[in-house]
Amino acid sequence: MKKIICLIVVVFIAANCREKEKDVVPEQVLLPPVASQDSVPAPVETRVLPTLDGISDTTFIRLADYNEDFAYELRYATENNFLKTKVYDCAECYTRKKTAKALIAANKVFLKKGFRIRFFDCYRPNSVQYEMWKIFPNPQYVADPAKGSIHNKGGAVDITLETLEGDPLDMGTDFDFFGREAHHDNRQLPEEVLENRGLLKEVMEANGFWSVRTEWWHYNLSSASNDPVANFRWDCP
Repeated sequence: MKKIICLIVVVFIAANCREKEKDVVPEQVLLPPVASQDSVPAPVETRVLPTLDGISDTTFIRLADYNEDFAYELRYATENNFLKTKVYDCAECYTRKKTAKALIAANKVFLKKGFRIRFFDCYRPNSVQYEMWKIFPNPQYVADPAKGSIHNKGGAVDITLETLEGDPLDMGTDFDFFGREAHHDNRQLPEEVLENRGLLKEVMEANGFWSVRTEWWHYNLSSASNDPVANFRWDCP
Protein backbone atom coordinates (compact mmCIF):
# COMPACT_ATOMS: atom_id res chain seq x y z
CA MET A 1 0.00 0.00 0.00
CA LYS A 2 2.82 2.36 0.89
CA LYS A 3 4.44 1.63 -2.49
CA ILE A 4 1.22 2.58 -4.24
CA ILE A 5 0.97 5.84 -2.29
CA CYS A 6 4.60 6.71 -3.01
CA LEU A 7 4.10 6.00 -6.68
CA ILE A 8 1.06 8.31 -6.79
CA VAL A 9 3.01 11.05 -5.04
CA VAL A 10 5.90 10.78 -7.51
CA VAL A 11 3.55 10.92 -10.50
CA PHE A 12 1.77 13.95 -9.01
CA ILE A 13 5.05 15.82 -8.39
CA ALA A 14 6.31 15.11 -11.92
CA ALA A 15 3.05 16.27 -13.47
CA ASN A 16 3.10 19.40 -11.33
CA CYS A 17 6.67 20.19 -12.44
CA ARG A 18 5.70 19.91 -16.12
CA GLU A 19 2.84 22.34 -15.55
CA LYS A 20 5.25 24.85 -14.00
CA GLU A 21 7.62 24.48 -16.93
CA LYS A 22 4.81 25.64 -19.19
CA ASP A 23 4.48 28.84 -17.11
CA VAL A 24 8.17 29.84 -17.40
CA VAL A 25 8.53 33.14 -19.33
CA PRO A 26 11.35 33.04 -21.88
CA GLU A 27 14.24 35.50 -21.44
CA GLN A 28 13.43 38.94 -22.92
CA VAL A 29 15.41 39.98 -26.02
CA LEU A 30 16.64 43.58 -25.73
CA LEU A 31 16.24 45.46 -28.98
CA PRO A 32 18.25 48.63 -29.78
CA PRO A 33 16.46 51.66 -28.37
CA VAL A 34 14.36 53.57 -30.90
CA ALA A 35 15.80 57.03 -31.48
CA SER A 36 13.58 59.79 -30.27
CA GLN A 37 12.26 62.31 -32.76
CA ASP A 38 14.56 64.95 -31.30
CA SER A 39 17.69 62.88 -32.02
CA VAL A 40 16.93 62.29 -35.71
CA PRO A 41 19.03 64.69 -37.86
CA ALA A 42 16.91 67.25 -39.65
CA PRO A 43 17.02 66.99 -43.46
CA VAL A 44 19.41 69.42 -45.13
CA GLU A 45 17.47 72.15 -46.87
CA THR A 46 18.65 72.96 -50.37
CA ARG A 47 18.30 76.54 -51.49
CA VAL A 48 16.01 76.85 -54.49
CA LEU A 49 17.12 79.79 -56.59
CA PRO A 50 14.67 81.81 -58.62
CA THR A 51 14.96 81.72 -62.39
CA LEU A 52 15.47 84.61 -64.75
CA ASP A 53 12.32 83.69 -66.67
CA GLY A 54 9.80 86.49 -66.93
CA ILE A 55 12.32 89.25 -66.14
CA SER A 56 12.93 91.94 -68.72
CA ASP A 57 16.35 91.79 -70.40
CA THR A 58 17.20 95.30 -69.19
CA THR A 59 16.19 94.80 -65.55
CA PHE A 60 19.05 94.99 -63.05
CA ILE A 61 19.44 91.89 -60.89
CA ARG A 62 21.79 90.79 -58.12
CA LEU A 63 23.71 87.95 -59.73
CA ALA A 64 24.19 85.90 -56.55
CA ASP A 65 20.40 85.64 -56.16
CA TYR A 66 20.16 83.63 -59.38
CA ASN A 67 23.36 81.60 -59.51
CA GLU A 68 25.81 80.29 -56.89
CA ASP A 69 28.61 79.13 -59.19
CA PHE A 70 30.61 82.39 -59.28
CA ALA A 71 33.34 83.79 -57.04
CA TYR A 72 33.70 87.43 -55.98
CA GLU A 73 36.55 89.78 -55.12
CA LEU A 74 34.87 93.14 -55.61
CA ARG A 75 37.82 95.48 -55.33
CA TYR A 76 36.00 98.82 -55.23
CA ALA A 77 34.36 97.80 -51.95
CA THR A 78 37.92 97.77 -50.54
CA GLU A 79 40.99 99.99 -50.73
CA ASN A 80 42.80 97.42 -52.88
CA ASN A 81 42.25 99.19 -56.21
CA PHE A 82 43.91 101.88 -58.30
CA LEU A 83 41.85 104.57 -56.54
CA LYS A 84 43.32 103.49 -53.18
CA THR A 85 39.97 104.20 -51.62
CA LYS A 86 36.68 102.38 -51.01
CA VAL A 87 33.97 103.72 -53.32
CA TYR A 88 31.26 101.07 -52.79
CA ASP A 89 29.49 100.93 -49.45
CA CYS A 90 29.40 97.13 -49.66
CA ALA A 91 30.39 94.42 -52.10
CA GLU A 92 27.62 93.48 -54.55
CA CYS A 93 27.53 92.38 -58.17
CA TYR A 94 24.57 93.71 -60.16
CA THR A 95 24.10 93.39 -63.91
CA ARG A 96 21.22 93.61 -66.32
CA LYS A 97 19.35 90.34 -66.80
CA LYS A 98 20.70 89.80 -70.33
CA THR A 99 24.27 90.22 -69.05
CA ALA A 100 23.61 87.73 -66.26
CA LYS A 101 22.30 85.13 -68.73
CA ALA A 102 25.41 85.44 -70.88
CA LEU A 103 27.68 85.21 -67.83
CA ILE A 104 25.93 82.08 -66.55
CA ALA A 105 26.28 80.48 -69.99
CA ALA A 106 29.99 81.31 -70.17
CA ASN A 107 30.59 80.07 -66.64
CA LYS A 108 29.03 76.70 -67.47
CA VAL A 109 31.74 76.24 -70.09
CA PHE A 110 34.47 77.20 -67.61
CA LEU A 111 33.06 74.84 -64.97
CA LYS A 112 33.36 71.90 -67.36
CA LYS A 113 37.04 72.79 -67.75
CA GLY A 114 37.59 73.00 -63.98
CA PHE A 115 37.43 76.78 -63.58
CA ARG A 116 34.93 79.52 -62.69
CA ILE A 117 34.59 83.27 -63.10
CA ARG A 118 35.78 85.55 -60.31
CA PHE A 119 34.41 89.10 -60.41
CA PHE A 120 36.40 92.25 -59.68
CA ASP A 121 33.62 94.64 -60.74
CA CYS A 122 30.15 94.52 -62.28
CA TYR A 123 27.61 97.34 -62.57
CA ARG A 124 29.16 100.64 -61.49
CA PRO A 125 27.13 103.74 -60.58
CA ASN A 126 27.88 106.71 -62.83
CA SER A 127 28.81 108.79 -59.78
CA VAL A 128 31.69 106.37 -59.12
CA GLN A 129 32.77 106.81 -62.74
CA TYR A 130 33.18 110.53 -62.04
CA GLU A 131 35.37 109.75 -59.04
CA MET A 132 37.60 107.55 -61.18
CA TRP A 133 37.83 110.19 -63.89
CA LYS A 134 39.04 112.78 -61.39
CA ILE A 135 41.89 110.49 -60.35
CA PHE A 136 42.81 109.08 -63.76
CA PRO A 137 41.31 111.07 -66.69
CA ASN A 138 42.73 108.83 -69.39
CA PRO A 139 40.07 107.52 -71.80
CA GLN A 140 42.35 104.64 -72.76
CA TYR A 141 41.69 103.18 -69.31
CA VAL A 142 38.78 105.07 -67.75
CA ALA A 143 35.61 105.93 -69.69
CA ASP A 144 34.52 109.57 -69.73
CA PRO A 145 31.64 109.72 -67.21
CA ALA A 146 29.86 112.34 -69.30
CA LYS A 147 29.27 109.62 -71.90
CA GLY A 148 29.24 106.79 -69.40
CA SER A 149 30.99 103.45 -69.23
CA ILE A 150 29.30 100.21 -70.19
CA HIS A 151 29.88 99.36 -66.53
CA ASN A 152 27.39 102.18 -65.80
CA LYS A 153 24.93 100.46 -68.13
CA GLY A 154 25.11 97.08 -66.40
CA GLY A 155 26.68 95.45 -69.44
CA ALA A 156 30.39 95.25 -68.52
CA VAL A 157 32.29 93.11 -66.04
CA ASP A 158 35.88 92.91 -64.85
CA ILE A 159 36.77 89.27 -64.28
CA THR A 160 39.42 86.60 -64.04
CA LEU A 161 39.37 82.81 -63.69
CA GLU A 162 40.05 80.67 -60.67
CA THR A 163 40.20 76.93 -60.06
CA LEU A 164 37.29 75.24 -58.31
CA GLU A 165 39.50 75.25 -55.19
CA GLY A 166 39.67 79.05 -55.34
CA ASP A 167 43.17 79.57 -56.74
CA PRO A 168 43.34 82.37 -59.34
CA LEU A 169 44.92 81.66 -62.70
CA ASP A 170 48.08 83.59 -63.58
CA MET A 171 47.10 86.42 -65.93
CA GLY A 172 50.46 88.20 -65.89
CA THR A 173 49.36 91.34 -64.04
CA ASP A 174 47.01 92.33 -61.28
CA PHE A 175 43.54 93.74 -61.99
CA ASP A 176 43.58 97.46 -62.95
CA PHE A 177 47.22 97.38 -64.01
CA PHE A 178 47.62 100.26 -66.46
CA GLY A 179 50.48 99.29 -68.72
CA ARG A 180 51.42 97.28 -71.78
CA GLU A 181 51.80 94.08 -69.78
CA ALA A 182 47.98 94.01 -69.41
CA HIS A 183 47.30 94.42 -73.15
CA HIS A 184 45.83 91.57 -75.17
CA ASP A 185 48.21 92.24 -78.05
CA ASN A 186 51.27 91.93 -75.82
CA ARG A 187 52.67 88.50 -76.65
CA GLN A 188 55.90 88.93 -74.66
CA LEU A 189 54.53 86.94 -71.76
CA PRO A 190 54.98 83.41 -70.38
CA GLU A 191 53.09 80.74 -72.32
CA GLU A 192 50.93 79.91 -69.30
CA VAL A 193 49.74 83.52 -69.06
CA LEU A 194 48.93 83.66 -72.77
CA GLU A 195 46.99 80.40 -72.52
CA ASN A 196 45.00 81.60 -69.50
CA ARG A 197 44.12 84.91 -71.15
CA GLY A 198 43.29 83.09 -74.37
CA LEU A 199 40.89 80.74 -72.59
CA LEU A 200 39.11 83.62 -70.88
CA LYS A 201 38.83 85.60 -74.10
CA GLU A 202 37.71 82.67 -76.26
CA VAL A 203 34.85 81.59 -74.00
CA MET A 204 33.64 85.11 -73.23
CA GLU A 205 33.57 86.13 -76.90
CA ALA A 206 31.74 82.90 -77.77
CA ASN A 207 29.01 83.97 -75.34
CA GLY A 208 28.34 87.45 -76.64
CA PHE A 209 31.08 89.58 -75.04
CA TRP A 210 33.88 91.59 -76.59
CA SER A 211 37.20 92.41 -75.03
CA VAL A 212 39.11 95.66 -74.54
CA ARG A 213 42.60 95.72 -76.04
CA THR A 214 44.29 97.35 -73.04
CA GLU A 215 42.67 95.33 -70.23
CA TRP A 216 42.71 91.52 -70.15
CA TRP A 217 40.03 91.55 -67.40
CA HIS A 218 37.38 93.76 -69.04
CA TYR A 219 34.47 92.35 -71.08
CA ASN A 220 31.45 94.14 -72.54
CA LEU A 221 28.22 92.51 -73.59
CA SER A 222 27.78 93.29 -77.26
CA SER A 223 24.06 94.11 -76.95
CA ALA A 224 24.55 96.53 -74.03
CA SER A 225 26.18 99.44 -75.85
CA ASN A 226 22.95 101.38 -76.42
CA ASP A 227 21.46 100.84 -72.95
CA PRO A 228 21.01 103.96 -70.78
CA VAL A 229 23.52 104.95 -68.12
CA ALA A 230 22.34 104.21 -64.56
CA ASN A 231 23.33 105.70 -61.22
CA PHE A 232 21.43 103.72 -58.56
CA ARG A 233 23.18 102.50 -55.40
CA TRP A 234 22.32 99.08 -54.03
CA ASP A 235 21.15 98.57 -50.46
CA CYS A 236 23.63 97.17 -47.95
CA PRO A 237 22.73 94.79 -45.09
